[in-house]
Amino acid sequence: MTDQTPSPPSFFKRIPIAFGAFFSILSDPGYAARVLGLRHAPAPMPTPAPAPVAPLKEATPDAALQLLALLQRDARLIDFVQEDLSGYSDAEIGGPARLVHEGCAKVLREHFTLAPVRPEAEGSRITLNAGFDARAIRLTGNVVGQAPFQGALSHRGWRATEVKLPKLAEGHDAAVLAQAEVEL
Repeated sequence: MTDQTPSPPSFFKRIPIAFGAFFSILSDPGYAARVLGLRHAPAPMPTPAPAPVAPLKEATPDAALQLLALLQRDARLIDFVQEDLSGYSDAEIGGPARLVHEGCAKVLREHFTLAPVRPEAEGSRITLNAGFDARAIRLTGNVVGQAPFQGALSHRGWRATEVKLPKLAEGHDAAVLAQAEVEL
C-alpha cells in the first residue's frame, strides 16, 4: 500500500508556489478566502493506520472429532441424524429422540461446565451500553444507531467455562468416530 500524501516540496520548489499563491490571492477574492480558511483551520490530524487484522487461528479437528465420538458413544447421535426419518411418524421418532437427548445431556454434563452468557431470564428487557461484548452478544431485529441498545433477551447464550475431554492415546485415529461392529 502506498501513502497517498505527497512528500513536502523542497525550499526551491516552494518559491514558485509562493509567488503563484501571492498573485492568485491578489487577483481572486474567492481563492484568498480559501487560503484564509486554511490558515485558521486546525492542522489536520494524521489518520491512524488501520489496526492489523488478527490472523485466524486454525483449529485442529481432533477435539471436534473427539466430541462427536463421545456424542455417538453415549447418545448414538450420528446414527440418529444419519437415519432417514421421513417414513416414521412423530410418535415413532419421539422415543429415539428422548434417548439421543439424554445421551447428549450426559456428554455435556461430564465434559463441559456451561454457564449462560447473560444472567437475566429470557424475555427480560435489558440495556446494552456502549462497549458491550459483541463476541458474546448478537443483536437481531431492527439494529440501527449506536449503543445503548434496549431490547428483549430472546436467548441467554451459553459459554463453556471448563472443558474436560479425555486425553487421546498416541496413534489414536480421531477420525474413527465409532468402530464398525462385527458380531461373531
